[in-house]
Amino acid sequence: MNAARRASPAAKPRPPRRFFGPPRDFYGYGPNPPDPKWPGGARIAVNINLNVEAGGEHCLLEGDTRSEDALTDIGLPSYPGVRSPVVESVFEYGPRSGCWRLLRIFKRFGVKVSILGVARALEQCPELTEAFLAEGHEIVCHGYRWLDYLDIDEETEREHIRLGVAAIKKLTGEAPVGWFNGRPSENTRRLLVEHGGFLYDRDYLGDELPFWVKVGRRNHLVIPTSYETNDNRFDCNSGFRTADAFARYMIDCFDLLYDEGAEQPKMMAINLHDRLIGRPARAVGLIKFLEHARHHDRVWFCTGREIAEHWRKAHPPEEA
Repeated sequence: MNAARRASPAAKPRPPRRFFGPPRDFYGYGPNPPDPKWPGGARIAVNINLNVEAGGEHCLLEGDTRSEDALTDIGLPSYPGVRSPVVESVFEYGPRSGCWRLLRIFKRFGVKVSILGVARALEQCPELTEAFLAEGHEIVCHGYRWLDYLDIDEETEREHIRLGVAAIKKLTGEAPVGWFNGRPSENTRRLLVEHGGFLYDRDYLGDELPFWVKVGRRNHLVIPTSYETNDNRFDCNSGFRTADAFARYMIDCFDLLYDEGAEQPKMMAINLHDRLIGRPARAVGLIKFLEHARHHDRVWFCTGREIAEHWRKAHPPEEA
């Protein structure tokens, strides 16, 4: 029995609820955010993240009880105990077609991105992982499986972090320094710090600039991401219905942040999915956005790792 089957999210009942971690912070930087001091005096840092999840989603072949029903853009439900060939094929579109189109687009515009790679997904298409590395993109660990860790016990989550890091290190020759779960538990950040080796995580939506937190006695960097400047709004046509709508939304966000960045430089995080934006009629919207952004000066296109390394130098954590 493989590790995925041993670590099935249904393997153990959840224990009684206990609450950990620091209290919520509603203030953050408040009205006086720090000057990020982006390289080259950039007014805006644009960080594009590409989710690669096919093969890591819920699937009976991975020991799960159902197929995935999230972010498939076709609206079909999952069915307990049976495989859904159509849903599986939606995910397979990413590594088979979408990723290769997006690699060509990123190369055309000279943009390096962060690949949010589910370890099981990358394992099942090593040629694609090699292509990401050849183009200089960052590989971020998007978990061992693409699962909701609010439904998974702490021991299994800890093991999945270990498995995810080990798998990516074996594939790339280097352990990932960035982490994005997307559906973290209250334990996730603590488990990451306990594991060690991470420069940052992305599991936060409540700010626009990186910030330091204390996890136990250690300083840990959080780089916020976005579910809003995100092609997930193409899901089942509930939000963006056309490439123009996607492009307009991204451009409007970019333009306001760029304008504000004249006095207070900003960061724009964009999250994409190979099976969504990789479709030709949607990829046009990404091209239109990149054409617009590339016509501006003082724009820093960067990976999460580059942001983390810069922030550590420009804004090191305060020692207690």
